Amino acid sequence: MKQVTRVLVALSAFAVLGGIALAQEAGGPGLGAGLIAIGAGLAIGLSAIAVGIAQSAIGSAGAGTLAERPEAFGQILIYLVIPETLIIFGFVIAFFLNNQIGG
Repeated sequence: MKQVTRVLVALSAFAVLGGIALAQEAGGPGLGAGLIAIGAGLAIGLSAIAVGIAQSAIGSAGAGTLAERPEAFGQILIYLVIPETLIIFGFVIAFFLNNQIGG
């Protein structure tokens, strides 16, 4: 897990520094728009990673529960859907950030 975290931090730092290094001020959207776009991508990407981690734990526990008690399907389904609200919030934040570009 620590190795995955290090790789994600390194990729995020590379993306931010690369966006700053390659930003063009003359005639283009500029540095601010690039950083807003990176922020929007991170909002969706990090929330998707968090949802994947949460659903993996819930899914494995839910599979074990359903093997013993099949009548608990509805409850397990609700537990699996709850983390999905996190990615919806990430999408909404990214949508609002993208509306800031060029505005």
